[in-house]
Amino acid sequence: MSDGQNLSDTAQPFGSAQGTETTSHTLPHPDDATAVRLERMHARETVLEVKHLGKTFQSQQGPVEAIRDLSFSVHRREFLSVVGASGCGKSTLVRILAGLETATSGQVLVDGKPVDGPGSDRGMVFQGYTLFPWLTVERNVAFGLEMAGSSPRTASVHAREWIDLVGLTGFEEKYPHQLSGGMRQRVAIARSLAAGPRVLLMDEPFGALDAQTRAQMQAHLLQIWKNVDITIVFITHDLDEAVYLSDRILVLDPRPGRLREHLEVPVSRPRSFGQIPSKEFQATKAHLEHLIHPPTHPPKVERLPMIRMTLVGDEVE
Repeated sequence: MSDGQNLSDTAQPFGSAQGTETTSHTLPHPDDATAVRLERMHARETVLEVKHLGKTFQSQQGPVEAIRDLSFSVHRREFLSVVGASGCGKSTLVRILAGLETATSGQVLVDGKPVDGPGSDRGMVFQGYTLFPWLTVERNVAFGLEMAGSSPRTASVHAREWIDLVGLTGFEEKYPHQLSGGMRQRVAIARSLAAGPRVLLMDEPFGALDAQTRAQMQAHLLQIWKNVDITIVFITHDLDEAVYLSDRILVLDPRPGRLREHLEVPVSRPRSFGQIPSKEFQATKAHLEHLIHPPTHPPKVERLPMIRMTLVGDEVE
C-alpha cells in the first residue's frame, strides 16, 4: 500500500487483514441504512492519518519493539475503536497520537499536518481521573480555555455550555471529590472538548467504572458525539464496548503491535443496549474474539494444584 492510500478507503468491509492470515468468521452484511451511513462516512475528509508507525523502547535487556509498521486513517466524525490482546501497543499508540510519546519511525498527521507534540487539535481523556482537585467543575473545564488566552469571563461562559452538553447542569460549583466516577469523566470529556479539538483520544476512559456507570457513560458518550463535530479514537479491551460504540474497529496483534484486521461494524444506529443480543452484534463480537484469542487444539485448560482445604464429603458439585 502506498503512502497516498488510506486504509479506510481501500478496505473491504468486515475483514481486510494486514500481515497475519486468519480464518474469518462470516459477518452479516449491514442493512441498507447502515451501508449508506458508512458510505457517507468514507466520503468525508480524512482528519487523522497514521503512516508506517513504529515504536521501539530501550530497556536493560535490549530494545523492545512495541509497534511495527502501523498505517490507518480516520474520517471526520468517525468513531474508531482499537482493540487487541495485552501487549499489542494500544496505549502506546494513543500516547503517540496525542504527542505524549515520540515514534521511532513513521508519521502521524492531523489535517495533513505532522504531529510533533501535544496540540489543541487533539483532546485526551485518560482512564484515571485527571481533574484538578482544587478547582470546581466550571474552573476545570475553563482551565484550558484560559491557558489558550480567553478571559476568565469568556472561558466561564463557554465552560458552562460544555457542562450543559455533558449533562452536569447544576454541578458547576462542585469539586471533583463531590462527584461520582462517571460524573468526573464527563467533566474530563467537557474539558477536552472545550478547546475545540479535531480528534478526541480516549484511553480506556471507562475502565475504572462499575458496570452500571460504565453503561451509562457509553450512552452519554454517543449522545455527545452525535451533537459535536468530533472524531473519536477509543482504546478499549472490552469487545462489547467496542462494538456498541464504533463505526469501525482496528484489531492489533501483540508483540509487536501491528494491524491484524479492521472491520466496519454492521450494527445499525442509533445504538441501544437492546441490540446486544442481535445477530449483527454477536457475530461481530465473536469475530473479534476469534482474532484476539484464536482457539487452540486441543483447548488449553489451566489446572490448579489439587490441594484440598475442605472436609471430605462437603461437596459443591
